[in-house]
Amino acid sequence: MGKKMVTAEIYGEKKTYTRGTRLADIAKEYQHTREHPIVLMTVDGRLKELYKPLKKDAVLGFVTTADDAGQKTYQRSACLILLKAIYGLAGQESIEKVVIHYAMGPGFYFTIEGSVRPDETFLAQVKERMQQIADARMPIVKRTVSTDRAIEIFHEHHMYDKEKLFRYRRVSKVNIYSIEEFEDYFYGFMVPDTGYIQHFDLIPYEEGFILQLPTRRDPQSIPEFYPFPKLFHVQKESEEWGHRLEISNVAELNNQITQRGIQHVLLAQEALHEAKISHIAEQIAAEKGKKKLIMVAGPSSSGKTTFSHRLSIQLAAHGLNPHPIGMDNYFLNREETPLDEFGNKNFECLEAVDVKQFNQDMAELLSGKKVQLPEFNFKTGQREYKGNEMQLGPEDVLVIEGIHGLNERLSSSLPPESRFKIYISALTSLNIDEHNRIPATDARLIRRIVRDARTRGSSAKQTIAMWDSVRRGEEVNIFPFQEQADVMFNSALVYELACLKVYAEPLLFGIEKNEPEYNEAKRLLKFFDYFVAVPSESVPFNSILREFIGGSCFQV
Repeated sequence: MGKKMVTAEIYGEKKTYTRGTRLADIAKEYQHTREHPIVLMTVDGRLKELYKPLKKDAVLGFVTTADDAGQKTYQRSACLILLKAIYGLAGQESIEKVVIHYAMGPGFYFTIEGSVRPDETFLAQVKERMQQIADARMPIVKRTVSTDRAIEIFHEHHMYDKEKLFRYRRVSKVNIYSIEEFEDYFYGFMVPDTGYIQHFDLIPYEEGFILQLPTRRDPQSIPEFYPFPKLFHVQKESEEWGHRLEISNVAELNNQITQRGIQHVLLAQEALHEAKISHIAEQIAAEKGKKKLIMVAGPSSSGKTTFSHRLSIQLAAHGLNPHPIGMDNYFLNREETPLDEFGNKNFECLEAVDVKQFNQDMAELLSGKKVQLPEFNFKTGQREYKGNEMQLGPEDVLVIEGIHGLNERLSSSLPPESRFKIYISALTSLNIDEHNRIPATDARLIRRIVRDARTRGSSAKQTIAMWDSVRRGEEVNIFPFQEQADVMFNSALVYELACLKVYAEPLLFGIEKNEPEYNEAKRLLKFFDYFVAVPSESVPFNSILREFIGGSCFQV
């Protein structure tokens, strides 16, 4: 009998292959048609790793390192190679654990616990070993074992965070990746062999080091490393607070929920937020009336609105008279809004704001004049004036919320001594385990899915579809200016994902398998499998989380 053939439709072209042909071989055939390396493929819209065989007629697509899923696959695979190199050089007996902590620009901050110091000499050896592993094109092998067997394996490897994590897995199987004898668990897909990972660097930083990787904009080169000292400090502070609560990963959170109850953690976390906000208000009040413009900026779903309300309350408690102003009220009329590269109205760029009018109004307020402030009508797309007059007295301050608050171009004509800049973001300090972090972008996306369904009637499909555009805007309009803030506030709550699970899962299940957003919905649903759910009844009415799940005492 002849070999069975299957037909693949690839971007309109139909080709015939022997059934069982590896996707990696098809990707190699078409690599010349793509600017960047193909690291995954879609088969009838579903993401697949390249080691998989083509079993039936299907529509195929390519995912490169310039795509979000492709970049994450590259990052994950680079981490696996890094860990193999470290354990191979130092030996398991010298390492208690290697921990990935948080993103630092395009890189990731790691520490090594044990007798190994990640100094320049050791990191140079690790980098050389990583390059040797990459050049050898070693297969990255995926195998499936029972959850009970995975617990035994990771106990033997002294990877105790994973051992604890799998005790809460409802599924009976676990996928393990290995390079030769080194094996580990990762949440997400991998490249088929180590040869795909050719661009990386290791840089000593603080007590650990940075694994510097390419960006989606330029996936085949390593960008220069720029430290983010303020961002690093606020993330480290949150992580240390989690350690004090004995909650640094999902398994420890689950232990707390199931064995001791979440009430103490919930109240302690909210008290910490209140203390931080009070301290910020105290700093502003200490300036004796100099700081009149409190600029609050941060990426989508950071909780800017609730934070601004809570800050205003604390400013009042410190003797000031705060007035909230939304930068959205200074949008240009809709017909004047600039277009993005796709021809859509770009509401997230600074050019969508009437910067001239904003500076004129703020300057007149600072000089003691009475000013009529605008309100933007989102139904008509027009700025309106409805008699909202304001004049600043000695104790008055303006709390100005908007994504461009840290951009010097927004307030360039206003005296710097009158401005106090606050950067807010949801920087989760919780890890899945020691080698799998929870990206802050995932936490914010989940917040937004829940909030937009409640307040705007948007489906999870719609929110996911626009998320990539939102993130592109943040990378241009927010993140480059974050270190210019006077203070940073981390709005993440250690328990929030366990609470958001209850709201997000039904919305994500509403996305059908044939829809483009299904792969992302499936990934997030798998992510929620790690968490024991927490009911929301005990969440305080002024909590930032209430901005997303509802029930806030503020109008948000």
